[in-house]
Amino acid sequence: MKFSEPLIKGKILKRYKRFLADVELENGEVITAHTANTGSMKTCWEPGWSVLLSYHDNPKRKLKYSLEMTSNGATWICVNTSLPNKIAVEGIESGIVKELKGYSTIKPEAKISKSRIDILLSNEGEDPCYVEVKNVTLLGDKKKGIFPDAVSTRGQKHLEELMGLVDQGIRAAMLYVVNREDVNSFGPADDIDPKYGELLRQAHDKGVEILAYQCKVTPNEIKLSKKLPVKL
Repeated sequence: MKFSEPLIKGKILKRYKRFLADVELENGEVITAHTANTGSMKTCWEPGWSVLLSYHDNPKRKLKYSLEMTSNGATWICVNTSLPNKIAVEGIESGIVKELKGYSTIKPEAKISKSRIDILLSNEGEDPCYVEVKNVTLLGDKKKGIFPDAVSTRGQKHLEELMGLVDQGIRAAMLYVVNREDVNSFGPADDIDPKYGELLRQAHDKGVEILAYQCKVTPNEIKLSKKLPVKL
């Protein structure tokens, strides 16, 4: 996924009210940026860290800047949670996610019952595959990327829905998009949300495919680059 316009450099001063971040631009101006991330963003920012912003000259927007990435000095971290689905679709289309190759149709936001699953993969006359996507930015011990970074009842629900699909004989996969390059494995954040970890292991045992792919994160582009070992 390439950014259509060059991102703007700055330094983050604080993040507050979940959706707001004060950032000092290179010219010294302090602006408030929208933060499309409802999680804690733990290990993703500290005052003074470098950040990258997108600018949107839309009269309907109250905040013209959006926070896209932060940097701890070792890696850029994609904190915009509206991007991983697009990154995942591109990775599946390009064949990077080898487990999900071979489907002719990729449909984002597929409806099941009263809910939606992020991606539906299908071939005419064959059983489909439903894929749920999660953005992983939390750095745990021993360079492990972990999820979630806050208790996620929504995430728990998604795992239950995937297990329900498998119970019906339908293929289902959980794809974790690891959006930082300083980790070498993935696992559940049991200390933060033990129920999520328990459900993830149940899902794996039931036959839900648990996949983790790391992104190459640069100021110009974010794309899936390699598979990471999953440690449940």
